[in-house]
Amino acid sequence: VAGCVPGGVPRGVGASVGKTYAPPALVSSGLEPSARAAALLQRLRGFMVEHALPAEAALEAHAASDARWSVSPETERLKALAKRAGLWNLWLPADSRELLKVDVPAGADGALLQGPGLTNLEYAHLAAEMGQSVWASEFFNCSAPDTGNMEVLLRYGTKTQQEQWLVPLLLGEIRSCFAMTEPAVASSDATNIASSIVIDATDPNRYVLNGRKWWTSGACDPRCALAIFMGKTAPDGAAPKHKQQSMVLVPMKSPGVRVVRPLSVFGYDDAPHGHAEVLFTDVRVDRSGSVLLGEGRGFEIAQGRLGPGRLHHCMRLIGMGERALRLAARRAADRVAFGKPLAANGNVLQTLGVMRVTLDGARLATLEAARRLDKEGNKTAKGAIAACKVAAPKAALFVIDAAIQLHGGLGVCDDQPLARMFAGARTLRLADGPDEVHLETIAKMELRRAKL
Repeated sequence: VAGCVPGGVPRGVGASVGKTYAPPALVSSGLEPSARAAALLQRLRGFMVEHALPAEAALEAHAASDARWSVSPETERLKALAKRAGLWNLWLPADSRELLKVDVPAGADGALLQGPGLTNLEYAHLAAEMGQSVWASEFFNCSAPDTGNMEVLLRYGTKTQQEQWLVPLLLGEIRSCFAMTEPAVASSDATNIASSIVIDATDPNRYVLNGRKWWTSGACDPRCALAIFMGKTAPDGAAPKHKQQSMVLVPMKSPGVRVVRPLSVFGYDDAPHGHAEVLFTDVRVDRSGSVLLGEGRGFEIAQGRLGPGRLHHCMRLIGMGERALRLAARRAADRVAFGKPLAANGNVLQTLGVMRVTLDGARLATLEAARRLDKEGNKTAKGAIAACKVAAPKAALFVIDAAIQLHGGLGVCDDQPLARMFAGARTLRLADGPDEVHLETIAKMELRRAKL
């Protein structure tokens, strides 16, 4: 063979003819799961197959029933199973034990409060597995917005705030919501937030909150006990624009808090979790006990929350896409049209191939963003985080849409999870920050590099 010595060994490989060819040792990419993450991943996969995926039919039936705004008993049953299986609070960051200000009890509750302490890269592999079911993250206490809110309390909360709110959240006893987005302003720019936080004229130890929020995910849940409310403590001109906002903790039972309505997402109301419009009218809270980190620190907290918390969405989207691709491949193999399986059609094969390539590209972008987040922190890794926030939703949407097309009418109804997955993935191109904002971040970094 041209280019080879006798025996078929490529020229230049091996010191002499007759020696056995030994391929070079594989080099780690640095993106694989660690040994402890791999062990957790194996257990998590078993849980998903044995418990989570089989529960979907019951959860869908509950979500379509008159009782959908109540919590499904199946959810609570699976949460208890996950606790016993040691698959609880997997999202907790590696430094969480140092950040906990509360006294951690010995025994089972102490283990639940601390989690395994994984890196973002380690957790990425687990979140992708959970992402295969839109219901699954809650079973492991790894669902939004609670993970982001818990991380805010972990990093910025006082000991008292952690005892009152973080501990019951970590134990899965209550849920929470994040009240930031407003219908009256473009809320992707946090400096636009117009809701007010002013000192009570009758009691200087209290704040008075006023504002209309929407897309407050989780506010409809009967277990939702806490809202993290973002508003302005300084009027325009009184402070720099990034120092005008503050975040305060608001008990949902406070007088003046009213859930106006649940909002639907492409027809899904996501009960009992829901995405609510919430009206805050003269809501009074204690100043010292409610404010996070201090007045004027809200924008700073929001930026800190956006990195790891929103990277979780990208990780789950990869898992969502994997399941859609698997369903598409099975459909192509089993479904017969015009006298032959869909998989015998060249167009279908091309589609399946592009689905795999697209999904793997987004997976690598997400894993690399997680790796850089661990090594470099939010600020330095912001370009990689922005890139995966664009790539992951687009990839998932492409794959899910192609899977829907291969399923025909079955793909757009609730007999398959694809329609619900599509609605969730499309929403994240906005909820995870608009593509346009992320692309602008990336473009500005490229322009700076071009000047070097």
